[in-house]
Amino acid sequence: MISSCCKNCFASLLLSMGLLAQNSVFESECMAAIDIQTPSGGWRNTANDKLRFTQEVNYPASSVNIDGQQSKAAMIRGKVTGMQKDSAPYTLNVNGITMPLKVEANSFARPYMFGAGSNGVEVRSPNGKERTRVQFYEANSHVSQPRLTVLMAWDSDNTDIDLHVISPDGQHAWYGERVTKNGGAIDVDVTTGYGPEIFSTPSPVKGNYLVFANYYGAGSVNDLTTVKVTVVQNQNTVDERIEDFTVPLRRPGDVTLVHSFLVQ
Repeated sequence: MISSCCKNCFASLLLSMGLLAQNSVFESECMAAIDIQTPSGGWRNTANDKLRFTQEVNYPASSVNIDGQQSKAAMIRGKVTGMQKDSAPYTLNVNGITMPLKVEANSFARPYMFGAGSNGVEVRSPNGKERTRVQFYEANSHVSQPRLTVLMAWDSDNTDIDLHVISPDGQHAWYGERVTKNGGAIDVDVTTGYGPEIFSTPSPVKGNYLVFANYYGAGSVNDLTTVKVTVVQNQNTVDERIEDFTVPLRRPGDVTLVHSFLVQ
């Protein structure tokens, strides 16, 4: 059997010889294959696993760091074969929440805390033509479902944007203090790439929250970048509410209030 990539190379040869028309049945591009290695589909129970949502801060960092002690049940990991070099970020969708996913050295990995019950993970290629989805059921009823999630991503590579969340009781979650006393936490400090950085808590304090974006630094002469903040309340329930907010950041050093919202 001849692979699709080999067929394309053969088709290119025939085209150069004038023996094949442009409207050939051969496809013009090889298709990338996406393999989600973790999580796996089906039923699982993480009652005996030590789950961890946050990661150590590592400098310099290429993107997201996953250390060897990270539980497989609290991460998303996979590989991509046949991808083109210098491609745009892939798209990760977890339970209906979309975010960019940077693929480096044909692989991707990031921590993610899944709640009890049904969960879905999908990875899509930049052009949307290739996608892989995994559906699984978390049977451990003691796993807390995040009642508040704040996700921040941005649209330019080699850029460091920091998420800051201030809760109604004055607690400040940021890369210097990612776990707060009221139960909130930011998962990782992404120092390059497209993010995302995720703040999450299973028991949000009631009142008004403030979300800031700190434009820490850029590796390009084009300083303008756009930040997207997604606020999710009561995820995977009948009371789920998702809001998206987009703001431009013009230069490193800018600190911008992206959104304020009320938790009742």
